[in-house]
Amino acid sequence: MPDRSRSQSGKDAERHALEHLQHQGLRLLAQNWFCKRGELDLVMLDGDTVVFVEVRYRKNTQWGGALASIDERKQQKLIFAAQYFLQRESRWANSPCRFDVVAIDSHPDQLNWLQNAFDS
Repeated sequence: MPDRSRSQSGKDAERHALEHLQHQGLRLLAQNWFCKRGELDLVMLDGDTVVFVEVRYRKNTQWGGALASIDERKQQKLIFAAQYFLQRESRWANSPCRFDVVAIDSHPDQLNWLQNAFDS
C-alpha cells in the first residue's frame, strides 16, 4: 500500500479484505459496527454462519506482523462486541458464528484469511 496515513492504510486494507471475502461468496451484514464494547470491522454471512471478521494491517512486521497482533485481550474485546451485536441484531442470534482474521502484512496482495481464528 502506498505510504499514507495510518487511518487511510487501515481503510484500504479493510476495503481489500471486504472485496476478497465477497469474491469468496460471503455477504456483508455490517461494516465498522461500533458499540460500547468495541468495534467489529466486518460482519459477514457465509451460508448461514455469521462471521465476525477482524482486519489487521501491518506495514512493518518487526513486532510479529498483523496476525500476531490478535492477542488474548483483543480476542476478548471482539467476543464481547460480537455478543452485543447478536443481542442487538436478534435475527442472527440463533445462527452459527465464527471469528475470522484477515491479516495483511506490507503488501495488500499478501492477504492471509484465517477462518475460525479463535473460539469464543
